[in-house]
Amino acid sequence: MSASLATRRVVATFLAAGALVGAAALPAAAADDHRRDHRSPHSSIVIGDVQYDSPGRNDRSARALNGEWVEVKNTGRHSVNLRGFTLTDRQGNRYRFNDFRLDGRSSVKVHTGRGRDTRHDVYQDRREQVWDERDSATLRDNRGNVVDSDSWNGRRHHRHG
Repeated sequence: MSASLATRRVVATFLAAGALVGAAALPAAAADDHRRDHRSPHSSIVIGDVQYDSPGRNDRSARALNGEWVEVKNTGRHSVNLRGFTLTDRQGNRYRFNDFRLDGRSSVKVHTGRGRDTRHDVYQDRREQVWDERDSATLRDNRGNVVDSDSWNGRRHHRHG
C-alpha cells in the first residue's frame, strides 16, 4: 500500500470518528437547550425590577396606573434599539416599543398609564392595571424570541433569567 493511500485512510478514519462524536453530542446539547431558562444567553437586555399592583389606592387614577411598572435594563456597554421588542403579561396584554434606543448600562420603566415618554420612562397608555399579584412579564425581541421573563406570586419573585 502506498504512503498516500495509507494517509488518506487514516484521515478518513479520523474524520468519521469525529463525526460520530459530534453526532453523539448533538442530542445532549439539544436537551440542554430545553432545560435552559427563558433568558437568551446572548442578550444584554433583561427585565429588572417589577412594581406590580401599585402602592396606595387602586382607583385607576394616573398616579395609580403609573405606580405599576416593569423595568427593562441594558446590562451591556453599547446602546440597543428596542424597536419591535414587546413586553407581555400572562393575560396577553402587550406593549410594543417604537423606535426607542436604550443606552448601555441604563434602564427604562414601562409604566401602565399615560404620560410623556422620556429616556427613562415610557407609558403604555392604558386605563386599567396590567400587572397582578400573581403574574409574569415576558420580554421578546423584534423577531419574537424570548429575551427574558420574570414571574411572581405575591411577594416572591421567580426569576427565569
